[in-house]
Amino acid sequence: MKHLLLALFILTHLNSYTQTVPTHYNFSHKIMEVEGDLNKDSLPDKAIVTQDTINENAPYRLQVFFKETNGNYKLIVTSTKIIEPQYPDGRDGYSTGNDFGAISINKGVLNLRFDLLRGNFKHKFRFQKGNFELIGYSEVSSNGQGEMTTIDFNLSTGVRIEKLERYDTDKLLSYKKKKILIRPLPKLQDITAMDNELY
Repeated sequence: MKHLLLALFILTHLNSYTQTVPTHYNFSHKIMEVEGDLNKDSLPDKAIVTQDTINENAPYRLQVFFKETNGNYKLIVTSTKIIEPQYPDGRDGYSTGNDFGAISINKGVLNLRFDLLRGNFKHKFRFQKGNFELIGYSEVSSNGQGEMTTIDFNLSTGVRIEKLERYDTDKLLSYKKKKILIRPLPKLQDITAMDNELY
């Protein structure tokens, strides 16, 4: 039953997203560009986030390029789904509070951070088996009543740890550790914005 509800949530979310964002974009505004070795060849690859500021929803695009020995860059993956548009319901709609934060490359891992009204969450991708696979998910959020929830999910090992604590006293209120194996690992190009509901 739980899996059915998750599937219905995803389908509903995907349908509303495709209805509000057209297929033609003008991603001319560069938001961020970072460099780092992502495929262990000692060459500086790069990840770029651009935005279509003309579009009513102001969607984002993430692209990852591998640097080749001749100095050129080869496009490896593109996604217009993983980052939620700046205005999901149009410029006159309500803000969801879910904002793109930053991208970074650290020790061969591509990190994407997203900001919430009270916290943030991160996706970690590693290039393996010919794709950028999701290997980690973390989240820090507050309920606004002195309590903070932290989630650390290592998708490679399947270990998921969730803690609830008071941020004013650091008192641990609950601690949950369980193993959830997701196979195959999700690929960057298949993940939709706010898919963290599944983690």
